Formats: sequence, C-alpha cells, structure tokens
Amino acid sequence: MSTIGRRPTTPKELVRAADRISFVYLDRCVVNRDSNAITATDERGTVHLPAAAVGVLLLGPGTTITHQAVALMSDSGSTVVWVGERGVRYYAHGASLARTSRLIQAQAEAISSTRTRLRIARAMYEMRFPDEDVSELTMQQLRGREGTRVRRIYREHAERTGIEWTGRNYDRQDWDTGDPINQALSAANAALYGVVHSVIVALGCSPALGFVHTGHHRSFVYDIADLYKAELTIPAAFDIAADSSLDVAGETRRRMRDALHGGKLLPRCAHDIQRLLLGEDTDDLNTFEYFEIEAIASLWDDRHSPVAGGVSYGDEP
Repeated sequence: MSTIGRRPTTPKELVRAADRISFVYLDRCVVNRDSNAITATDERGTVHLPAAAVGVLLLGPGTTITHQAVALMSDSGSTVVWVGERGVRYYAHGASLARTSRLIQAQAEAISSTRTRLRIARAMYEMRFPDEDVSELTMQQLRGREGTRVRRIYREHAERTGIEWTGRNYDRQDWDTGDPINQALSAANAALYGVVHSVIVALGCSPALGFVHTGHHRSFVYDIADLYKAELTIPAAFDIAADSSLDVAGETRRRMRDALHGGKLLPRCAHDIQRLLLGEDTDDLNTFEYFEIEAIASLWDDRHSPVAGGVSYGDEP
C-alpha cells in the first residue's frame, strides 16, 4: 500500500495520551500497516491495532516490522521499542513517546544542581523504604542506610528459603562461576533493567543521567530499577535458587517475565519517573501535552521566556 503524499497527522488529531493503551507487546509475528492501523499477523490470523491509540509498541522475539508500520507509529505520536521476551530485555528504540522535552529538561536541570539532585535521591530512597525519615541525610548517609537495609533483606530471604548466603558475588564475564543464588539475582536484575530502560526511553528521558548512579550510559536505569528490587527480583531469585531442580537462568527469566507483566510494572514505572522529575503536583502523570505542541519548536532566549520558532527575527538589534 502506498502512502506517498499522505498528509502528516497534526497533534490535535491524535488520541489523548490519557486515553491510549500505554504499552502493547507483540512477538513472533509480522507487523505491517493497513491504512491508519498497525497489523500483527501470525499463523492464527491478523489483528488490527489503531496506531494512534498505542503509546508504546514493544517488539519481542520473532517480529518483523515494515517501514510503513514504523512511519505510521512515528506519525501517530507513538514509539517502538525492541525488547526481549515479554519485554525483559531492552535492545533499541525508535522515536520517543513524548512530544515535549519537558521530562528530559527536568531531568537535566535536576541533575545539574546539587540541591535538587540530593532531593530526588532522597525521594528514591523514601519510595523504597517509606518507614524511614531521610529528609536531612547526606548522600554518604543514604548509601550507608541503603547498604544496611539491602543486606538485611538478603539475610531475611536467605533464612526464609534456607539458602546459605555469603554475599553478592558474580563475574560479568563468567556466568558459570556464580552460585545459583547469584546467578538468579543477575538474571532477575537483567530482566528488570530491560523493562525499566524501555520505559525511560519511551518517556523521552535520558538513561544516562542518574541521580544516585553516575558515569554510566544506564545510570538512570539502575536508579529506577533499584526502586523495585526488594519487592520483585530479590524474593524471586531466592525462591528459584532454593529449588535445585530448576534451570536457574531460564526459570528466572520466565518468573520475572510473568511478575513484571502481571504486576503492571510498565505503567507503574512511568508514573514513578514522572512523579520524581515533575513533583507531586503533576495532575496527569501518565500523559503528555499532545494538544499543546506546536509544529515548530520554540527558540531559547537568554533574557526572556522561549520565543516562537518559524519567525524571522532579522530586524531585531
């Protein structure tokens, strides 16, 4: 089907982000375009998805996508993320879901100030351990508190499952040298990182600009993933390692796949990221201002608010 000469969609014609399906996962199918719908075809038949109603399209193993389908997703204000099975590995992504730079600007501004960076680091810790008051703690004190709490969580699950726990110890280059519990933890964390990375890029944030972690191209991924480890990856890893009959790597991936999918981590993660960066006063945490975006970006001005783009300012002094 040819789309030569098709007029690009305007923001006002798009489905409100609040009314979209946040994430759609597809695997083992051919993804194509039929008019303004995305189609997914496998041996069972073809399913049509209105492109403008999809926020993020997650493409799992065995998918093939056409150029026309990608063009339609971009035109519809959606993004495409290539992931592992059920979204547990991040590989690459297309255009961001966001139609403003609001979140990444907030992220960059916050990380550029010691005061705001510390405030967000404290907020992250409070989300993980809400029973502690960390409002006056320094980063050094936060790291100490975190280390103590995480070690305690490891010990509690070791006692619960009867596993001998000697500490977190693994070799990134040699999987086989790790004991079952460390293998399970590594596999579970990798699955979590994949999902979190997908959400971060879909929202238009930078995976590299972390608040607790720094100096790595996935620093912010590690920051956000840490919010959920005590709840998701640590207990699952200990449960799997306690059963010596299981294939640790395979079972961990399957267990995490179901836990992350069933626990609706994707919309929860999106909510948490936006709340951290934009604050508690954000009314609509899972949407962006599709209807307020002009076709041409504004221009930065060092003395005033941003000025309109697409205007000749040649007469200005």
